[in-house]
Amino acid sequence: MARTTTSRSPSGHAHRSTSSAGPGSGPTTGGASVLRAARAVVDGREVGVSLVLEDGRIAAVRAYDAEIAAGLPVTRLAADEVLLPGVVDTHVHVNEPGRTEWEGFASATRAAAAGGVTTIVDMPLNCVPPTVDVASLDAKRAAARGQCYVDVGFWGGAVPGNTSDLRPLHDEGVFGFKCFLVASGVEEFPPLGTSELRGVLAETATLDAMVIVHAEDEASIEAAPPPDGPVFADFVASRPPSAERRAIHDVLTAARATGARVHVLHLSDAGSLPMLRAAMDDHVRVSVETCPHYLTFEAESVPDGATELKCCPPIRDRANREALWEGLAAGTIGTVVTDHSPCTVDLKALDSGDFGLAWGGVAALQVGLPAVWTEARRRGHSLVDVVAWMATGPADLVGLTDRGRIAVGAVADFAVLAPEESFTVDAARLHHRNPLSAYAGRTLTGAVRRTVLRGAPIDLAAPPRGELLRRGAS
Repeated sequence: MARTTTSRSPSGHAHRSTSSAGPGSGPTTGGASVLRAARAVVDGREVGVSLVLEDGRIAAVRAYDAEIAAGLPVTRLAADEVLLPGVVDTHVHVNEPGRTEWEGFASATRAAAAGGVTTIVDMPLNCVPPTVDVASLDAKRAAARGQCYVDVGFWGGAVPGNTSDLRPLHDEGVFGFKCFLVASGVEEFPPLGTSELRGVLAETATLDAMVIVHAEDEASIEAAPPPDGPVFADFVASRPPSAERRAIHDVLTAARATGARVHVLHLSDAGSLPMLRAAMDDHVRVSVETCPHYLTFEAESVPDGATELKCCPPIRDRANREALWEGLAAGTIGTVVTDHSPCTVDLKALDSGDFGLAWGGVAALQVGLPAVWTEARRRGHSLVDVVAWMATGPADLVGLTDRGRIAVGAVADFAVLAPEESFTVDAARLHHRNPLSAYAGRTLTGAVRRTVLRGAPIDLAAPPRGELLRRGAS
């Protein structure tokens, strides 16, 4: 007889799913089981499937009503649920060790699991020490071990003077190297100058390693008016679109000269898209991401003093936002990741609302998937598109090609989404360490009901099962 279970989505609403297995059962990491979904995103289509899961991977993909060997435990999704591959978020600031009060591996990966994210790649800064050599990578891994509810990989950092550390970090399995072309906000992770960038790219080209770039031009920002005060328009003017365009131009010039792989982080300025498209068409090895907050918010609607929406580069106007959506539809922007960059409440200067004093970063790891789906469906996009941007695309970007898809041989990581269920974001109920969210009070559509890691639902009350990933390891 089918077993009915009840649990609660982020909205607090009850939902039900059925399983023909015994009490406490469901897909497991050992043995074989069957997962049936009347709706699933598979190979660029939404179809019904029955998946045979074995040893944490997908052993077979069959039609929804296919007959499968008797005796295997079967889990069926509810009629209002869609099976998605687990989200892969390649832009997350965990901040541990050193600034664990901002966030940490336990809280970040709990938030990820609650939001349908099964793999994150952690940024090399805001932690102390930053991940700029093998010793600091070892410290990061030691801090993460045993705390992670989802799988975690690591970026290395490229800063002035550490070019000789890049190859050892690469050999130790980092997924690439992050650099800034403008002050990062923390003194222990300084930016690269133009010649230093060229040197880093020359080195990483020999490794075929990717350099991911915070592309804002320091001279352009220094020439702009200061961001002091609570007026959001003044903050936006302090980091003009020209700062992104000039920095991206410099990155593309260096990539052409060296043949290196480069990736433009958190694109805010849609005016840079034609330059990026032209470089791609000219076979420059460049890729581009943007973030849920740039696709959701518009500068015209951000209240003065709303420092929870401060990020760098800034949220721009409505027309720019719609042009970013066009860039996604055209394929110039290939991935959407959160740039989850949390901090303690006091660092957001909520009492004064002063954008010049507030930390720049949006905490959104748990709500990234519903935020993007909410806006995507309004513009006629499907869950197939969202999976391409938030699961398959990021996984492929970092070489995790057995993730971000529902296919034979892939890791059995899934997000179970109720795409029509709406909920209002309550920052106090999120798993982020600090109760701050740019989305607080916003109604989103698409509730993550369950997240499955290697074939087994993630239980946040149980010991964490996440693994630490190395580039090139299966």
